Amino acid sequence: MRPRHTRRRVALATALVALSTAAQALTAAPAGAAPAPTPRSTAVRSATASAVTDAEDRAARGIARSLGDSAWRTSLRTAALASDDVAVTPLAARTGHGPHSLLADADRRIAAAKGLDPKVGPLLRLRLGDRSMRKALTADTTPWVAVADSDDDAGTVTAYDSRGRAHRLDARRAPERPVYVVDIDSSEALAAGLDVLREELAKGGVRSAAPDAPLTAAANRTAAAEGGFWTTKIDAVELSDDEEPWVKGDAEVYTLVTGFGQDGKVRVDPVDMPYLDNDGTVYRPNQILVNWSNYKYDLADAVMMEEDGSTNYHDLAVAIAGALLTITDQGAYIPLVNAVLDAIPTEWWTDDPDYVDSWYTLAQNGNGTYHGARGNGWMTVEPYFVQQF
Repeated sequence: MRPRHTRRRVALATALVALSTAAQALTAAPAGAAPAPTPRSTAVRSATASAVTDAEDRAARGIARSLGDSAWRTSLRTAALASDDVAVTPLAARTGHGPHSLLADADRRIAAAKGLDPKVGPLLRLRLGDRSMRKALTADTTPWVAVADSDDDAGTVTAYDSRGRAHRLDARRAPERPVYVVDIDSSEALAAGLDVLREELAKGGVRSAAPDAPLTAAANRTAAAEGGFWTTKIDAVELSDDEEPWVKGDAEVYTLVTGFGQDGKVRVDPVDMPYLDNDGTVYRPNQILVNWSNYKYDLADAVMMEEDGSTNYHDLAVAIAGALLTITDQGAYIPLVNAVLDAIPTEWWTDDPDYVDSWYTLAQNGNGTYHGARGNGWMTVEPYFVQQF
């Protein structure tokens, strides 16, 4: 299993909790910093998470039963040994084996639950639960099939055999028997989700630029006058190390940058961070985090999130837009996190709320290493001037 970090998973939708609170200046040393807001928690599972889990569970049981077909079992074994993630629905269609119609239906249900365009590509993926299982995945072995539970604190995971029987496995120790894990293609889901998020925020009156979107008229004038524009660039970033269940796969992390746009209205700019796969690893992406030509003030907030099954991007955008549009420019920077947190329906919060960490009141001239308010990561940033051609 490719390692994944923590309360990373404690995060990302996903998607947007904690978009900034009281103006809290970043300091190189986290000591004495005010704690980040604690996400609300409830035992109630969101309707989105339940719908996604139900679809995945149905797919897992269908795949498990289908492994009685030796030709399909061989095709799946070959694919699982050749790739860390198998697009199982297209594989079933291509080989003419496997429960293709059941898997296609599960894909549609997942896309609908997450508020994604029905035309989004197949989201279901299948992988071997842990790399230690590769030797045991022989031609005469019939693996069990499990679903990647979204609860980081789950002590057990359910796996199905080819007769449809359920088995409880230790979530913290990989079994010797090979187990296929059914999960969602987080990269595909996040890319489609951020498109929906930007589109719905714009419909709601909150500006949200795509990474390659042209500058606004005001930003263009500023950039033209200066021969380019200033940004904040991430030189290095690391998230904390925490134990994760073997059944978990890699996550997709993104950051929401928010502040007041050149028009004086609140804006939210999602930044995809697909390289953040492993905890305890220092990444050096040289990635632009904030494009200051989009902002009126030299302060903005950054909230790191994680994509998972509990995020409905359409509903999330509607809720956030409704909250942020009540905040008007008072001629000085205003923190926005409380409005965003209050906008998120209580039932959306589960034990795994997808919030990774927050960096508050990022300044345009910020330069150095800054620890997140939640204590789950750090970033080294510097001002970076993008020269116009």
